[in-house]
Amino acid sequence: MASLSEFDREQAILLELDDHGRVEVSSLSARFGVSAVTIRKDLESLERRAMLRRIRGGALVSPRTDEGAFDFRHRVASRAKRAIAQHAARLVRPGDVIAMDSSTTCFYLAEELADIQPLTVVTNGLRTSQFLLSNSRATVIMPGGVLRRASESMVGFFSDVLAGRGRVDKGFFGLVGLSLERGLLDITPEEAHAKEALAGACREVYGLFDASKVERFGTHPFVTIDRVTRLISDTAVPVDIHRAWSAAGVTWDLVDPDATARPARGRRR
Repeated sequence: MASLSEFDREQAILLELDDHGRVEVSSLSARFGVSAVTIRKDLESLERRAMLRRIRGGALVSPRTDEGAFDFRHRVASRAKRAIAQHAARLVRPGDVIAMDSSTTCFYLAEELADIQPLTVVTNGLRTSQFLLSNSRATVIMPGGVLRRASESMVGFFSDVLAGRGRVDKGFFGLVGLSLERGLLDITPEEAHAKEALAGACREVYGLFDASKVERFGTHPFVTIDRVTRLISDTAVPVDIHRAWSAAGVTWDLVDPDATARPARGRRR
């Protein structure tokens, strides 16, 4: 193959990690036509930025302690997120008022909803609002707040903004972790407060997440289990965890990315 720049090699390495969870120096060296020393330097650079964890002979997906930059999160588990978004989009009807947070799964959902009209979307996600502005006729409402660069979201106490303006039909939320005792979790208090306010205005609350989030560590709950209408994730969720939530009375849909994922239907070019 043609020689790739360092940036392009890094992107290809991250995509392979997304697909397989592991990369090997020898196979990357042969694939890119560069030395093993060059690949090791690429992996060292990515490890310094907490994008992977090096092991002997290669690297693994890095366990992350925060949600990370939007562009990185958007690439992780992209096929699963697309399938989850397509499944969730079936819940939205013309005329609905919905809420979406700043998660990348909700960004995928926004792509699926671009052709639905009329539609009103309340969101604190900058990428989601920009996409809908350019690619749909939805009415987009952004509560005021403080711009959080890492997640490209507006955070703050939205309760006063949303109070007294009627109920939102459905709310869709990404998450960092989940707990039967505490509900849906985020890792930062700012994001959790914003999601809590958005969810509090919703009649129905949906959690959207890929299976890697199931056993992640989250510190700040934003929705208790009794307020969860439905969870939607991919089929890689451990059976015992799915069974425990189902026994607690929570509907949990599992979506097979290989069977359902397809290009976004609403994106305009």
